[in-house]
Amino acid sequence: MKELQNIIKAFKQYKQSGQRTALATVVKTSGSVYRKPGARMLLADDGYTIGAISGGCLESNVFERSQPLMFYSGEPLVVKYDTTSSEDIVWGFGLGCNGVVSVLIESLADASASNQLEFISECFLQNQSGAIATVFDVRGDTQVKVASRLFLKQDGAVATDIQDREFAQKVLQDAQQVLKNGRSLVKAYSLANGCVEVLLEVIQPPLPLLVFGTGHDAIPVVDCAKQLGWHVTVIDNRPGYTTRDRFPNADDIIFCDPENLETHFSFNSRMVAVVMTHKYLQDLELLRILLLSPLQYIGLLGPKTRRERLLQDLQASGFISTPDQLQRLYGPVGLDIGANTPEEIALSIVAEIQAVVADRGGSSLRERTRPIHSQHDELPPSTLIKHID
Repeated sequence: MKELQNIIKAFKQYKQSGQRTALATVVKTSGSVYRKPGARMLLADDGYTIGAISGGCLESNVFERSQPLMFYSGEPLVVKYDTTSSEDIVWGFGLGCNGVVSVLIESLADASASNQLEFISECFLQNQSGAIATVFDVRGDTQVKVASRLFLKQDGAVATDIQDREFAQKVLQDAQQVLKNGRSLVKAYSLANGCVEVLLEVIQPPLPLLVFGTGHDAIPVVDCAKQLGWHVTVIDNRPGYTTRDRFPNADDIIFCDPENLETHFSFNSRMVAVVMTHKYLQDLELLRILLLSPLQYIGLLGPKTRRERLLQDLQASGFISTPDQLQRLYGPVGLDIGANTPEEIALSIVAEIQAVVADRGGSSLRERTRPIHSQHDELPPSTLIKHID
């Protein structure tokens, strides 16, 4: 998320200054690879790059291949890096990853290329999801061109430069399904006179984090979350603490009591929250409100005994927590990493939120028996879908 935000910011600056830029996008992978499809890297004519498409092994070659596009114009190109052969260590890049990565490189002087960054920026600013369908492989006699795209917003708005209308309609239907499921896909379409491969990519706005509390331990939580590009809102009712000077990195700062929360914003299922007010009665009221909300994660600072007492007091007042509500409650908040200082505790909290949102267990990768980028909630291997005209 932060990487994309940095790319968009830099592109706007380069565009204002008139400098030439190109964009490299991972569009297809197989085997063991460092980045998934959708990873991007901005390349500028001054030699500066932002983002990464690998662990540092492919970037220099991609930059070299981008030069003709930046300085002499030219059609977008797709470069395939195959490291599955042992000979790669001798003739190739020495990745030793046993994977295949296809990278689309295109000049950002081209409207279709720059439009994707504008689209992503709009999704971020408008806080809505979207889908981008990018054609990256065309075989046979067809009107469809490499790097042509279809854009779909959550509100249903559609824009495309795909010339084949029937094919564009099929892509739109798949983009709608991808957006609904929240999972990106690579799909191959068989047309009457050829075959086309498309990356159907889901664009999610920054994760909204609500931090309830303005103590000294809340500051590193805000800072750590912002390092990941999340949208962070700080909420408290202490005027001396709920200030911009105290939380310069927060996106929003709201001064209010728990009972007035709904007058400031509406909760949704993408939001996550951490309750760390250090005030028992305030936490009690916040839990009552948050457990009734659709938030996917509710972190509660403090030991298990405090959590149980809060839940017992809620029950005594007539509030009976459901299994689903308790499933979304994480208290004590954070992963067990031996955290002690405020910064370490912030790391454990943010790491747990990331694991929950990604539907991962938060265990060591060495214990994982499946590939790192292979799980039901992540980008699956390329799927062949044939559409017969």
